[in-house]
Amino acid sequence: MKLCWFHLMPYTELPDDFTEKHASVWVDVDSRLFDPARAHLMYNDFLDELELAAEVGFDGICVNEHHSNGYGLMPSPNLMAAALARRTRDAALVVMGNSLALYNPPTRVAEEMAMLDVLSGGRLVAGFPVGTPMDTCFAYGQNPSQLRDRYLEAHDLILRAWTESEPFVFHGRFNQQRYVNPWPRPLQKPHPPIWIPGGGSVETWHWCAERDYVYTYLSYFGYRAGEATMKGFWAEMDRLGKDRNPHRAGFLQFVGVAETSAEAYDLYREPAEYFYNRCLHIDPRFASAPGYMSEASQRARIKSMVAQAAQGGATSSQGLSRSTFEDIVERGYVVIGSPDEVADKLREVAVNLNVGQMMVLLQFGDMSKQLAGYNTRLFASRVAPQLRELFDDRWENRWWPRPLDRTHRAEPCDLAAKPGVAASASAPRRPPRGSRRGSAEAQ
Repeated sequence: MKLCWFHLMPYTELPDDFTEKHASVWVDVDSRLFDPARAHLMYNDFLDELELAAEVGFDGICVNEHHSNGYGLMPSPNLMAAALARRTRDAALVVMGNSLALYNPPTRVAEEMAMLDVLSGGRLVAGFPVGTPMDTCFAYGQNPSQLRDRYLEAHDLILRAWTESEPFVFHGRFNQQRYVNPWPRPLQKPHPPIWIPGGGSVETWHWCAERDYVYTYLSYFGYRAGEATMKGFWAEMDRLGKDRNPHRAGFLQFVGVAETSAEAYDLYREPAEYFYNRCLHIDPRFASAPGYMSEASQRARIKSMVAQAAQGGATSSQGLSRSTFEDIVERGYVVIGSPDEVADKLREVAVNLNVGQMMVLLQFGDMSKQLAGYNTRLFASRVAPQLRELFDDRWENRWWPRPLDRTHRAEPCDLAAKPGVAASASAPRRPPRGSRRGSAEAQ
């Protein structure tokens, strides 16, 4: 099983009375609450946390895209992934992802993700979400009835841009381009593995099966609320004749680990309540838009996580702002406990949901950098070793990056060294300046 460290990058200083004085954390959140000087510190702390996760051995580090909100400060996950590509060596860069319908033209995604794949030495996972209604329809003004069609056309254009060897013409309903010929091209062939974040849409299940993509359920509300969605996904895979390889599926779970269960309850109470009370304070006006959800999903009575959050959570009609930490843990939103307790619960979740790509949120709400580091290190050293061998005896993970061998990847070098001095073992394996063409021709 692959273990990925996921970051939402929430604004950590929303005021105590936020839910009383402000209608929503998304779309029309009061911009006067944003302090750029404080956010400068937050961004750097968040990148430090992601780099720590890579350093202590997580298989992947995850970033995502949201707009106009205090719940996630990443309008461009590619910027964060670019910073991480230079500061990490082995962890996969899981960009979850680029909301394709928002890019005009979508070849921008093809170019930037190819850059990330090349820069990182082939460590990119390309996530293609449709995007929440708040991000796509309200913050970016897209027509909800056209959103999925725009998304599918953008996907087709990006895949052709990555895989066709000659320039081509693309004439679609929403995109017309006389010359499509992006440079650079991805390092991984035919392209980086593609993961599709979804909220339970029947069409998304079918599409992932047809394209052989990973379906990832990024749940706000934990394993109990996610069980019905994942059971539905696997039932649909059975109906379509697909195997039950657990690596076809990903799942996100909030986790707080400490030396003892009592310590965990004490440490993670405040950040959990901050997240569920303030970061998910969504005005129902923005939770959906006419035409955003398909007729098939509506008939299947699938409710998006956004709509659940706007109505007070996955299992409560009382409103998360009035829920206690005990309620949050009892409902399974956050897995809390000692390393052995957390490992036992996550093993149960992985097996029950049949999920081989497990993403964990170890920083949430207003959690401090120090506590996030403690949570990350303890998970890596004492929880992860109990989980890694799950599913390895039977299933191959075909949906994981295939990076260059370390001996062929660039390494930091000493630019202060005099030209002509023999390169050290840590110097990058590359021809000297001015000899690139000669080297290529010689090869």
